[in-house]
Amino acid sequence: MASDPNCIFCKIAAGAIPSRKVHEDDEILAFHDIAPWAPVHFLLIPKEHIASLANAEPRHEALLGRMMALAPKLALEQGCEPYPAGGFRVMVNTGAHGGQEVHHLHLHVMGGPRPWAKG
Repeated sequence: MASDPNCIFCKIAAGAIPSRKVHEDDEILAFHDIAPWAPVHFLLIPKEHIASLANAEPRHEALLGRMMALAPKLALEQGCEPYPAGGFRVMVNTGAHGGQEVHHLHLHVMGGPRPWAKG
């Protein structure tokens, strides 16, 4: 599995930097955001270093699908209320114009009662 030794999310996935884990399996890690915008705010990352959604390839389709399918399950487990009255937001920042700060593909999952700090 490809990793970048200079990438903070690769270091978190490898366990070199601690995180408050929400979920972990062979391909995906979910952990709480260190600067949450909402009462529930965690990140889903592939353990493989993929710089951004723009760098995803056809071979990543199943992984991306698993990440999206995992988001609702984890959102509920972390305290989001069920759809349709509750819900959550999934956001993927891609590139400079998309607001991406860490160049390792990650999904923000945010939810909980509004108003939120941002978003």
